[in-house]
Amino acid sequence: MKEKIRIASGQGFWGDLVDAPYNQATGGPVDYIMMDYLAEVTMSILQKQKLRDPAFGYARDIPPLMERLLPVIKEKNIKVITNGGGVNPVACRDAIFEVARKIGIKDLKIGIVMGDNILDNIDDLVSKGIELKNMETGESVKTVRDKILSANVYLGAAPVVECLKQGADIVITGRVTDTGLTLAPMIYEFGWDMKDCDLMAAGTVAGHILECGGQASGGNFLGDWQSIPDLARLGFPIAEAFPNGEVIITKHENTGGRVSVETVSEQLVYEIGDPKDYITPDCIADFTSIHIEDIGENRVRVFDVKGLPATEFYKVSMSYSDGYSAFGSLTYSWPDALEKAKAADKILRTRLDDLGLKFDEIKTEFQGYNACHGPLAKELDELNEVVLRIGVRSQDRKAIERFGKEIAPLILTGPPGVTGFAGGRPKPSDVVAYWPALIPKSEVMPIVEVLSIEY
Repeated sequence: MKEKIRIASGQGFWGDLVDAPYNQATGGPVDYIMMDYLAEVTMSILQKQKLRDPAFGYARDIPPLMERLLPVIKEKNIKVITNGGGVNPVACRDAIFEVARKIGIKDLKIGIVMGDNILDNIDDLVSKGIELKNMETGESVKTVRDKILSANVYLGAAPVVECLKQGADIVITGRVTDTGLTLAPMIYEFGWDMKDCDLMAAGTVAGHILECGGQASGGNFLGDWQSIPDLARLGFPIAEAFPNGEVIITKHENTGGRVSVETVSEQLVYEIGDPKDYITPDCIADFTSIHIEDIGENRVRVFDVKGLPATEFYKVSMSYSDGYSAFGSLTYSWPDALEKAKAADKILRTRLDDLGLKFDEIKTEFQGYNACHGPLAKELDELNEVVLRIGVRSQDRKAIERFGKEIAPLILTGPPGVTGFAGGRPKPSDVVAYWPALIPKSEVMPIVEVLSIEY
C-alpha cells in the first residue's frame, strides 16, 4: 500500500481550460488525473451527436489532448480517469488508440465503463412497474416517453476500480458520478472496503472538492476575490490522499490561485442540497462532519468525515424534448437607456399579443441592470447602456419563428438610440428539459472492458 497518492483535477466541465490536464501532468508529481466533462444537458447533446454520427457522442476535446498527454503520462506512470466517454466510451477509447498509434505509443491499456445508458430499456422498466417518476413532480416517465432524448444512470466508483485492477492506464466512463472519479483510485490504491462508510465519505468529499476544477483553488471565489493571485495562470487543485481517509488539498508550486480554508469551503457547499445527506451511489456523506484547517501555504487538511451506507437506488438523469425557444437582443444607449429598453419590451409584447401568439413563457432581462438579480436589482438613476434581451418558449415552432421576425422592426419603430442587432433574425432552438428519477440498483449492470493497444 502506498503512503499517499496525489490526484489532480484536470477538468471541471466540458469546455474548461484545455491545457489544464497537461499542466497538471507536467507541473509536478501526480499519480492520477481526473477529468470531469459531464453535466445533465451535456448527455443530451452527446446523444444527439451520436444519433447523427455513430463515431461521436463523447467529449471530442479528449483525442487532441491525448496527443500531448500520452507521452507524459506514460513516462511518469500517471493514470487518467474521465467520464468524457459520454454516451460512447467505445468510440472515445478507439479515438485515443488511434492517437497512440499515430505518435508511437506501444504499451497502453484503456478501460471503459458502460451500462449507464438505459435509453433502450425504459419500456421494459415501465412494464415491470418501475415508472421512473420525476423526483420533483412525481409524474410517471410515461408522460414524456415519446420525447426522451437520453437516459443515463449515475454509476459509482466500483466499475472504475475494476478497470484499475485490470491494469488500465486510462479509464473512460459514461455517466459515472463526478466524485467517483476521485474516490475510485483511493479505493484501489489503499484497498478500502467499500462498506466502510466513513472512508467512502472521505473519498467522496475529496472528489467533490476536485470536481469543479479551478473553483477550489481560487477561481469563481466569492470572498476576497481581488486578492487571489495570478488567476490567468490558475493552478488546478490536487488531493494528497492518505489511507486513513485524510486528504490535503494543494496545487503545484509556481501556479496562480490560492488553496485556503475559504476557497475549499466555498467548493464544499457548492451544489450539495442537504449537507447531512450528500447522496451518491457509493455512500451518503455527512458534510456537517467535515473538519478543515490550513496547514501551510496552499495546503488545506480535510479530515474526520463521516458517512452512512449507500441507498438501494441509483439516480437517473434523463432529458427530453420540450418544444422550442428563441432569444433576441437590442442595446439602448444613454440618455434614458433603461426607460427606452422597458418601452421596447412593452411594445414588443403588445405586438405579440396583437398577433395572437401564445407562449409557454416570455422572459425579459435588462442586461446591465437586472439580468443577474432580477427583481432584487436596485433602481439606478443613470445607465450608459442597457441590453434588452427577451426570450420566448413554446411547443409551437411557428410562433417562435414569428417572434424572431419582430425584433429587428423595433429598430425603426421603437425608442431611439438603439444598436447591437447582429446575426440575423433569432431562430428556433430545441428546448431540452431535465427529468431526474430513481432506479433500483438491481436493475442496472455496469459493464467493464479493458483492452490493450494493437498494431
